[in-house]
Amino acid sequence: MAFKSGFVAVVGKANVGKSTLVNALVGKKVSIVSPKPQTTRNAIMGIDNGAEYQIVYIDTPGIHKIKNNLDKSMQEAINQATDDVDVLLYVMDGSKNFTADDLAKLKHYASEKYSVFVVVNKSDLGDYESIYPRIATLNTIDGVEEIFVVSARTKKGLSELKSAIIEKLSDNVAYFPRDAYDAQDIKFTLAELIREKILWLLNDEIPHGVGVDIDSVTNNGNLTRVSATIYCEKASHKNIIIGAKGAMLKRIGTEARLAMEKMLNTKVYLDLFVKVKEGWRDKVILN
Repeated sequence: MAFKSGFVAVVGKANVGKSTLVNALVGKKVSIVSPKPQTTRNAIMGIDNGAEYQIVYIDTPGIHKIKNNLDKSMQEAINQATDDVDVLLYVMDGSKNFTADDLAKLKHYASEKYSVFVVVNKSDLGDYESIYPRIATLNTIDGVEEIFVVSARTKKGLSELKSAIIEKLSDNVAYFPRDAYDAQDIKFTLAELIREKILWLLNDEIPHGVGVDIDSVTNNGNLTRVSATIYCEKASHKNIIIGAKGAMLKRIGTEARLAMEKMLNTKVYLDLFVKVKEGWRDKVILN
C-alpha cells in the first residue's frame, strides 16, 4: 500500500463530542474536553501517524450563534478549517433527535466540494432501535457519502471510520514529523490545560467566560517553570476562582501542573494569577 496523507475537518454543533472523537482517533489528548459547550475555541490539529498514512484532524469550535467577537473568531476558525480538506466529518449527537437546524447545516456542508461523512456519536447512550430512524433521515440528504454510528468514548466504530477516511486521502507526503501528534504552540497547549481544569472544577459556579494567557515558559533541564494569568469578567468570578483562602486556585494549579508534567515529561513549577478584564470576549485577546 502506497503512503497516503491528507486533512480531515471535524465540525458539528457544540457538545456533540468532536474533541473526544479527535482525541480517540489520534490516540492522544490534543483537545481539551469539558461538559460545557464551546469548550474548543480554536481550530486544533491532531495528527494520526500510521505505518502507511498520516491523517491531520482539525477539531473546530462548535457551530453556534454569533454574539461577540470571540464567537466571530470561532466561526472564522471553522471556515478556515473547512477550506481545503479531503474529508469533512459532520458529527451529530446520536442520543438526541436531530433538529431542522442540524439537517440544514449538514445540507450546507454536503453541497460543498469535499467528501462528507456523517458521524453519529454517543451511540453508547442509546440502542440501535432508537438511533435507526434518525439515520434513515440522514440517508435522504444528497452529498452525504457515508454514515458511521460510533462512540468516541468507547471507541466503537472508529476503526471502520478511519479506514474509510484513509481511502479518501489524496496526498502522499507527510506534512508533519512522523512522531508528532499535534501542531499547537506549546503556550497554547499549556493554556488549554489550565482552562480545562477550570471548566471541570467550576462547572456550575461561573459562566463560560474564562480565558488563560501563558505569560512565560522556561525550561532548565528537568524543571519547567510556567507563569499564567486567568482572565474573568467579574470580581465575583475572581473570588470564586481563587476560593476560600486560595483553596480553589491551589486545586486548579495542582491538577493543571500534573497534566503538564505528564505532557512535558518534566517537573513543573506553575504560578497562577487571576485578573478581571471586563468584556474580554469582545476584545478577543485570549486563546
